Amino acid sequence: MKSDCDVLLFGDYFCDVIITGLSGVPMLGADLFGQSMEIVPGGAYILAVWLHRLGVKNRWAARLGNDIFSRFIREEAQREGLDTRLFQEYSHPQRSMSLSFSFQHDRGFISYMDPFPAVMPYRALIEDQKPGWVVNSPFDGTLETRFLVDRIHQLGGRVYTDCQYVTTTLDEPGLIDLLREIDIFAPNQSEACQLTGENDPEIAIGRLAEFCPLVIIKCGADGAYAQAGKQVWYSPALKLEVVDTTGAGDSFNAGFLAGLVNGEPVETCLRYGNICGSYSTTQHGGASAAFSLEQLKKYL
Repeated sequence: MKSDCDVLLFGDYFCDVIITGLSGVPMLGADLFGQSMEIVPGGAYILAVWLHRLGVKNRWAARLGNDIFSRFIREEAQREGLDTRLFQEYSHPQRSMSLSFSFQHDRGFISYMDPFPAVMPYRALIEDQKPGWVVNSPFDGTLETRFLVDRIHQLGGRVYTDCQYVTTTLDEPGLIDLLREIDIFAPNQSEACQLTGENDPEIAIGRLAEFCPLVIIKCGADGAYAQAGKQVWYSPALKLEVVDTTGAGDSFNAGFLAGLVNGEPVETCLRYGNICGSYSTTQHGGASAAFSLEQLKKYL
């Protein structure tokens, strides 16, 4: 029986406090005031909302506590109509928040997260849901993670990994072996350069493509690259008035995944991703500008 879950999404929430219109980057001894502020759901919530509005059947294994931030995320997810059956509820605080100082070219975060339970039931959820794609599974070189990827494949699923912020390199034991198992690896430019030690994203993607079947590098205003073997695709970002870049990478991932689920070729998926990532920057918060697949095709 075909699974009714196109995408099983892992990743924790953040409550984003976004301040824009700053005259400079925050620094010690300076009291900066922005021109506007928004409080919006962030983290994996952004990808879940974009996928939902694009018509991709997804389930998010969110972990929520009894604190004000968790309650906010829960209420917003219910208001949005997200599938919440995999939400894991705890009777203690699971606070997770970021203060984002956002500019047109980039953004920075000051974040705090309560320690989350060490064990996430990845395997049990994957066995139960049998998703077409698993997004944000662990990104490390451990045997446990590689066995998990193998099990996803055995159940007929595929793995799309956005490594989030990393400080490691390809020298970490087992990491190259993991990349050989992952179906799609989608870091942003800084993450790809950190992993490979290269400064040029076109060189970095070439190195990563030596190991992973399909690599994407998201370069913000410079667009995005994809490479499979020796074949390279490039798609420029849209020229739009930027309000806030928070969550643009997650929005890109949603567009790319929507293309995959609908059987589109890599070139079209890349354009889908750039359209979603670009339009996400036109409003505060990564999910605020999310739209339907029909609207995405009109933009295309």
